[in-house]
Parts: sequence; C-alpha cells; structure tokens
Amino acid sequence: MNVFAALADPTRLSIFELIAGGEKTVGEIVDQFSFKPPTISQHLQVLKQAKLVSVRAEGQKRIYTVDETGLKEIETWMQQQKTHWNQKLDALERHLDAKAKPRKKKK
Repeated sequence: MNVFAALADPTRLSIFELIAGGEKTVGEIVDQFSFKPPTISQHLQVLKQAKLVSVRAEGQKRIYTVDETGLKEIETWMQQQKTHWNQKLDALERHLDAKAKPRKKKK
C-alpha cells in the first residue's frame, strides 16, 4: 500500500498524527480511540507496510515512531507537483504577458 492510500483512511491519519507527536506504545494509541486493540493493530500494520511508522520492542511493549521513508515518498510527490504546476503557471504568465502587450495598429 502506498502512503497516500494508507493516509486516506481518517482513523489511520489520526493514528499517524498521534505518533508524529511523539513515539507511542500500542496501549497509548488504543487509549485514544474507541476501537478494540485488534482494529488498531490492523491500522498500525497498514501504516507500517506503507513505511509511515516503524516499531521496536521494549520488553512486552511495542513502541511506534514515524518512519522517514514514507515521508520521503510524500516529499518526492510534492516536489514533482510543485515542478509541474510551476511550469504550467510560468507558461500561463508568458501567455498573458504576450496578450497584454499593445499591438501596433495598421494604417
């Protein structure tokens, strides 16, 4: 699953934003939602597959943190969009500038 599909789900987006605020245990994440732990675990698995979060074990606890890999995918996409739209807007500006130049009248 890509990062955009993973974050399209409102619950996963909320979970990601929670983890982005600082690393969280599964218990801390579950406490913030009205879902049962298995449902939260499924959402965390999707976020992990999309490389948006990573997990490490500390004893019995699983601690989730933001994974920069997924964020880089978003950053790359945003840069591509910025380049694309800057080119389009520059072309529009050139077109409008050319239209705005006064034309010489024929006699």
